[in-house]
Amino acid sequence: MTQDIRKKDAAKKDAAKKAGAKIIVFQGEKGAHSHMACLRHFREWEALPCPTFEEALERVAEGRAARAILPIENTIAGRVADLHHLLPETKLFVVGEHFLEIRHHLLARRGASLSDLRTAHSHAMALGQCRRAIRRLGLTPVAEADTAGAARAIGEGREPSRAAIASSLAAEIYDLQILKSDMEDVARNTTRFLLFAKERQDAPLDAPHVITSLLFRVRNVPAALYKALGGFATNGVNMTRLESCQIAGEFAAAQFFADIEGHASSPAARLALEELRFYSADVRVLGSYAADSFRRS
Repeated sequence: MTQDIRKKDAAKKDAAKKAGAKIIVFQGEKGAHSHMACLRHFREWEALPCPTFEEALERVAEGRAARAILPIENTIAGRVADLHHLLPETKLFVVGEHFLEIRHHLLARRGASLSDLRTAHSHAMALGQCRRAIRRLGLTPVAEADTAGAARAIGEGREPSRAAIASSLAAEIYDLQILKSDMEDVARNTTRFLLFAKERQDAPLDAPHVITSLLFRVRNVPAALYKALGGFATNGVNMTRLESCQIAGEFAAAQFFADIEGHASSPAARLALEELRFYSADVRVLGSYAADSFRRS
């Protein structure tokens, strides 16, 4: 009996793994910019929305999806705090990155005109990025849970005075018209996304352009961070990003998320990481992956 139960459990796990083999998940609703990033990076895969970052990561951890694509930073708004809070907890690996130029559009029901509009609905971050354009149009900003959700609500409603600020994909999905394109106040508004997988899948060691992401927690001693980072300087390894990550319930411990140029197994990076480990209580390499071509544009 016990053996039969084990076989059934194994069969269920295999079926779930196969079911999630070509699925990529994102946070938000269909039509979100994260959805656009999915379609550009994995055009042949099924892209499924998740209400939260936690659920997206859980689906990958449980084998119900093969990848999660989540925003980590934006050129205007800075880091995405929700994901940074989760990085120390996740057991997933980073297997890629994708840069997406964010273009915000003013969407309304078909037949509406700019003169009809009174309110602009969107995520608070999008409203902030379009602040001057919203003011010029004389609209009242209204914060919503996300950009695509705001577009869906406009499509389902009947009020011609309400508009959403969202992507062109959202306009297509919810059958809305674009009354004004490129609402963002600053050009080259770009979001960087990270691709997460259950298994580590590093780029080849001889790949020409590689980024390595890592988490580390320095020891609680004077100048620990200064000493921990010294190995990157002495070994000529360029660190392109360094952000602190709050450890739940602790103020004394300091944990950091970092990106470096180069493969973790390259001679220079190995020496730098060896020195980092000497001054750190914990070091975890999240992955070495191909750098997006955006970095060289």
